[in-house]
Amino acid sequence: AEASFLTTVMVDGVIYDISNFKHPGGSVIRFLSQKNVKKGVSKEAELGHIDASEAFREFHQRDMEKVTRYLKSLPVVSTKGKDRNESKYKELSKDFLQFRETLVKEGYFNPSLFHVVYRIVEILAMFVFSFWLLASVAATGNLLHPYVAIACVINGIAQGRCGWLMHEGGHLSLTGNRSVDIRLQEIIYGVGCGMSGGWWRSQHNKHHATPQKLKHDVDLDTLPLVAFNSRIREHVKANSLQGKMLSIQSYIFAPVSCFLVGLLWTLYLHPRHMIVRTKNAVEIISTGFRYLFWFSFLTSAGYSLRSTFLLYCICFGLGCNYIFTNFAVSHTHLDVTEADEYIHWVEYAGHHTTNVSIDSSFVTWWMSYLNYQIEHHLFPTMPQFNHPKISPKVRALFQKHGIKYDHRGYIQAMRDTFNNLYEVGNTVPSKLKQ
Repeated sequence: AEASFLTTVMVDGVIYDISNFKHPGGSVIRFLSQKNVKKGVSKEAELGHIDASEAFREFHQRDMEKVTRYLKSLPVVSTKGKDRNESKYKELSKDFLQFRETLVKEGYFNPSLFHVVYRIVEILAMFVFSFWLLASVAATGNLLHPYVAIACVINGIAQGRCGWLMHEGGHLSLTGNRSVDIRLQEIIYGVGCGMSGGWWRSQHNKHHATPQKLKHDVDLDTLPLVAFNSRIREHVKANSLQGKMLSIQSYIFAPVSCFLVGLLWTLYLHPRHMIVRTKNAVEIISTGFRYLFWFSFLTSAGYSLRSTFLLYCICFGLGCNYIFTNFAVSHTHLDVTEADEYIHWVEYAGHHTTNVSIDSSFVTWWMSYLNYQIEHHLFPTMPQFNHPKISPKVRALFQKHGIKYDHRGYIQAMRDTFNNLYEVGNTVPSKLKQ
């Protein structure tokens, strides 16, 4: 039965057959495609296809000419494709495309070498200072020395900021050169966090394609450690061990759950991806260097192997909590979209992301411009330091089309995030109260 169907994707009104197409970016393409009768696209499909135009442009900004040539080499099924909600989204699509073209012409997608160097030097300085502090008191053997505490905090923040920076590299918005950005991402993530940039890219693009959409967004697939939405929570029985853990998730999310997620990533998911699945030498060497440096430097400075391991776990745990809690404030407390529901690219950014304290220079630094989450989801390949500059323009676009521009203070966003964790963890559908 499966052979009688073909899989299609629609870009700018043209429906392409991708049944035999192996997408270089992975399975994310299936979130923006649909199946039609093989004998020919039905009128229903021509008049009601999922429109992947915005996603196609935003994901492929850095390789548009090459990717467009590849797209046009695919079999064309119809040139009469229309958005399934064209009457609703026609003006929004038109305005968003014009807005995007204006931003490109005005240079907002142009990278800054100075900014890249600044971000890397900042992280290096934090690491150097933290290791210097640790080495300076190693001879005392006192892990409770104030310098140790200060060093661990700075080191944890530096690791978290490696996560922020590799995130931008993974979106190809650092240098604008795909090869360079990917290599920078893999090295920064491997050395700074002990993780795989390749694994991150394969998962994170699915999140960007359909944020907060059930059975699509991998950031909703967080069990067994945490559940951010009642639709995820409803699969767990209240009296089970997992159910009891979820009932206290708002109390243990930071520091316990974030640390456990980090361990799961670094000890299993990421090594499996870089060593077994992709055999990525850059990632393997970068991650290996991280562990070699950590343990050789601190043991040679005078720390025992046991103390070195403890310091590593503390710094790593602080880094995990820093970045995971700050990522959580942008989406997790918001509503979800049904698995079979279709909304516009701009609506995904408006309905399912939150901007946080965009009037605060400190929060902008603290979250590495990702407090402008709406702008980031609209234009994921745009260098993130430009998000504050386009924010008023985005707000005007949203106002014209009746879309809420969700902006909350940092404390309020944190409160909403942890209140949501509590409510989800302690609200169980009656059918599972057994």
